[in-house]
Amino acid sequence: MYIIAGLGNPGAKYENTRHNMGYRTIDILSDKWGIKVNLEKHRSLCGSGIIEGEKVLLMKPLTYMNRSGEALAEAVHFYKTDPENELIVIYDDIDLPAGSMRVRPKGSAGGHNGMKDIIKLLGTDNFTRIRIGVGAKPQGWDLADWVLSRPGEEDEALLNEVRIRAAEAVSSIITRGVEPTMSGFNR
Repeated sequence: MYIIAGLGNPGAKYENTRHNMGYRTIDILSDKWGIKVNLEKHRSLCGSGIIEGEKVLLMKPLTYMNRSGEALAEAVHFYKTDPENELIVIYDDIDLPAGSMRVRPKGSAGGHNGMKDIIKLLGTDNFTRIRIGVGAKPQGWDLADWVLSRPGEEDEALLNEVRIRAAEAVSSIITRGVEPTMSGFNR
């Protein structure tokens, strides 16, 4: 079983912000595959279903971004999931231009506090991640204000397209594996 976690912050205050790209990608997967993400367990909103013939658990951690590892570690341990082969984490990245995306089989947190917590609590950085570029903070902006802001019309159009591509990448990872997906989706 795959655990597919989209990182973000719960609550109306954070809806549609740059920091919630993971949540918003889970919404696309939920709609496309008919998986309701409405059960509260593992400190997350969850939904179980099938994507590309494989059983999956879609997760939106409710622990807030910086404590995402608490929710993911709980689910990974409960289902005895192998993070290297059965975990996909989707999150925002300020080091990538808005509208771009990178699939990676492992790596550092790159300064992302949610990823730092996941790596710390899982005890490994060896799991698949999909990084969605939200662009670097503009000069004079506080980083938290930038990632917690809502994109303008132009950036929102780019981010909507990349979320759709990220959802397609999840399907590709499940059917083809990480390496072929990287070749097809990393631009």
